[in-house]
Amino acid sequence: MSAARSEEHPEIRADPNGSSYTGDVAARKPGPAKRDASRAQRPSTVADARADCDPQRCPCDDVACSLSRYARATASAAGRTPAGERTLEATEGAVANRLEDLSIDMSAMAAVSNLYRAANALRNHLERSVLSAHDLTWTGWVVLWVIWIWGEIETRHVAAEAGISKGTLTGVQSTLADRGLVRRAVHPADARRVLLSLTPAGIDLMTELFPVFNEQERFVVSDLDEDGVLQLARSLRSVVRKVEADRL
Repeated sequence: MSAARSEEHPEIRADPNGSSYTGDVAARKPGPAKRDASRAQRPSTVADARADCDPQRCPCDDVACSLSRYARATASAAGRTPAGERTLEATEGAVANRLEDLSIDMSAMAAVSNLYRAANALRNHLERSVLSAHDLTWTGWVVLWVIWIWGEIETRHVAAEAGISKGTLTGVQSTLADRGLVRRAVHPADARRVLLSLTPAGIDLMTELFPVFNEQERFVVSDLDEDGVLQLARSLRSVVRKVEADRL
């Protein structure tokens, strides 16, 4: 379900020359000569780009962002990290170059792509820094969290709360049960349904581990002040509510 456009949320065109995007696809794509000329006119340094960048239209927090149509050519990316992964700047630059001839809402794309990348980065960081020492996967941790918060709960509800399929939950709960962290019981009203609860060992693990997990949560937002953290939380809740309302 697409959101309605408004003057307060204008669409950002990806063509730095402001070409018209009305008419058919062939008409709105500039030819090779025009593209080469436009590339030659782009700023080559961050300093050169500062005069052209409109901070109100820039999705990043500095002038050198490569997703902004005003500054995406400002600082060429270093390429790869020491681990061989593409840097954030390299990825943004590649995306901007690929989409330059399309009519794209760059601000929305920047927000969603950064959200997705942040979620993956957080998951990997928390698995490495906290969960791996206890031989827990991210999915196993989330299942333990759901049961810890809600108490005895039916498997289908655990799967829904954890955002996983019932088939995935079957394997995860078996692993956790074998480790003595989760207990399974038949539902008293229907023998086909299964209830899950934490064992005393599972409760002890969560009680011990969550403060350590929370310390890493504090670490990943430590560059934000308190107001920034609260605003981030509110903004993410707004995104979740929007998507969940569209799903209903």
